[in-house]
Amino acid sequence: MTTYVDSSALLKLYVAEPDSPTALALLESDPVLVTSWLSHVEVRRNLARVLDGTQLIKARQQCDLDFDLMALITLDEPRWRAAADIAEELGVRSLDAIHLACAQKLNINPLTFVTFDIRQAQAARRMGFTVVGA
Repeated sequence: MTTYVDSSALLKLYVAEPDSPTALALLESDPVLVTSWLSHVEVRRNLARVLDGTQLIKARQQCDLDFDLMALITLDEPRWRAAADIAEELGVRSLDAIHLACAQKLNINPLTFVTFDIRQAQAARRMGFTVVGA
């Protein structure tokens, strides 16, 4: 099985939130995790926003180690265009559209899509992904 993980799920690995145990269980259930480089940017940004000092340093180090173990999607021109189409057709936010376009690039049916963002989850379901988390 292959699981696409968005930044809302990944952040829960480093910041204690109500759904953190659920996120951890979901991510541990699949040895093949895929995300985009966008997730790296979003997670690191949010770590810096909510943590500081030693907590931030440790979380950043663990984040970098974890991202080294995941398959990371780099956007090419067709994916940027797909993200624009998704944003336009489904009315999702730009960053959500980029995640959805990255997941779509995998061309796996059914693809498990892990997110804790309700609007993104709704769009992912409309695209035919099996959504867990939200």
